[in-house]
Amino acid sequence: QVQLVESGGGLVQAGGSLRLSCAASGSILSINVMGWYRQAPGKQREWVATITTGGTTNYADSVKGRFTISRDNAKNMVYLQMNSLKFEDTAVYYCNGRRAFPYLEVWGQGTLVTVSS
Repeated sequence: QVQLVESGGGLVQAGGSLRLSCAASGSILSINVMGWYRQAPGKQREWVATITTGGTTNYADSVKGRFTISRDNAKNMVYLQMNSLKFEDTAVYYCNGRRAFPYLEVWGQGTLVTVSS
């Protein structure tokens, strides 16, 4: 089974930028939807952005216009470029891969993003 490993988290000032990376241990070509989710302290995990194999993207309203998700199927990588970061973006960010048939869902271990105000 494919494993996902996130990297790129850290401490950044409000208004700054970070780029998260998600490395898959195997091919992501067969994983229809790759995405990013986040969980802030004391809150439930929430969806941030997804991208399909064909490159169709969707974003949560809270990050639209500031975050960009991309995937490199050849390198088995998924990225999340985060610009104009806000204090409320502070969370552990998780990479997710999902496929309907045959069913598959995998999660990374998460990477912490802290935005100082």
